[in-house]
Amino acid sequence: MIKNIKTAVSLVITFFPALFFSQEQKQMTADEVAELAVQNHQQLKVSAQNIDIAKQNISITKLQKLPAITASASQFYLGDAVAIDKDFSNSTNIPMPHYGSSYAVQATQLIFKGGLVNKSIELAGLREQLSELDLEKNKQDVKFLVISNYLDIYKIVNQQSVFQNNKKLAQERLKNIQKFYQQGMVTRNEVIRGELAIKNLDQGILTLINNRKILNYNLNIALGLPSGTEIIPVESLTNKESGIGMDYYVNLAHDSHPQLKSAKTNIDVADKNIEIIKTDKMPTLAGFGGYTLQRPVTTRNPVLDMYSGGWQTGVSLSYNIDNLFKTKERVKLGELQKVQAGDAMVLVQQNVDMAVNAAYVKFQESIQQAEILNDAKQLAEENYKITEAKYLNQLAVQAEMIDAQNQKLQSELDYANAEINVLYQYYNLLKSTGTL
Repeated sequence: MIKNIKTAVSLVITFFPALFFSQEQKQMTADEVAELAVQNHQQLKVSAQNIDIAKQNISITKLQKLPAITASASQFYLGDAVAIDKDFSNSTNIPMPHYGSSYAVQATQLIFKGGLVNKSIELAGLREQLSELDLEKNKQDVKFLVISNYLDIYKIVNQQSVFQNNKKLAQERLKNIQKFYQQGMVTRNEVIRGELAIKNLDQGILTLINNRKILNYNLNIALGLPSGTEIIPVESLTNKESGIGMDYYVNLAHDSHPQLKSAKTNIDVADKNIEIIKTDKMPTLAGFGGYTLQRPVTTRNPVLDMYSGGWQTGVSLSYNIDNLFKTKERVKLGELQKVQAGDAMVLVQQNVDMAVNAAYVKFQESIQQAEILNDAKQLAEENYKITEAKYLNQLAVQAEMIDAQNQKLQSELDYANAEINVLYQYYNLLKSTGTL
């Protein structure tokens, strides 16, 4: 009874794998998968917040253009004053109003500091650009990740098809063996071999189904889809450009790769940092104004228990003389950082060129491998048909038949994987250029 139940479940899994997902199926191309990931992947949402933070930093930096305004108020107890002779021989106690208070408003506006504020705003803008380029790089990584999972599902779908087709052939062959056995032409051992071959295929199919469920679940999370959605790959295996040439992809990477753009922007950041450091050599010119109200009036004798108010306005000029010595060293540091940024850009470009070269060679290799494995598949199919004909005419034993089937199965699996590998290497080439 238990054996029959297991057999029934195995048949259901084999022929109706969709029942192990929800009834919702979604056909998707690789581009659609990538676009959905850009909209919903949690990693990109975190990266996008860095842009908002950078924009807010620009707004904060712009506030330096506004005047600084301070207001103060104080209440205090004023003790009696003591007047002492200059030879400390006599002293006189002078009564004072004991309650005192002070109120003041002061405003200061920076007029000139060598363009410090504007340069700081420009630096904050460059940092925003770096945040945007980091987001673009993360988009490339996320797109390639989900496309890789998508292609793994595609590969499993093709492998399932290969296993199913070979299982049908094995079942037909088992029927013939059973007829031979009933006629006394073969032993029970031959029937067992045929049944074991089908069991091995069932095991392979079951493993593929479970692997697909795992990949499908992970991809649903990355794309923001309901967890039970079954993704059906429908990406075309043809029309992938292969004859443009490596120079095209190298130039494309130089123009588009976000890491190269970030390296160039870092040089601009180093330049702007040097400009900001040099503003320390400039004097600070500021305008100011304020109003003060104070009680009591202690500038006359006797002291008046009254409020004294007054206002002032003017300009101030200040200069830190020590910056004549300190700024030179800081500028030297900034120039060293600029040289480092330039060398870093050369390194990034070299790494990008090597990545593009490797990706292009592997893409061409994948195309050639697919052609070779297609020829091998056709040879294995021909060998299978010849061996099958010999077996049906009792000119070959079951072991030869199983060997031919295994060669056919393996060659078909290899070709199915090679087709998906062409797609994988194509998208890897696009990623290496930063244009996925």
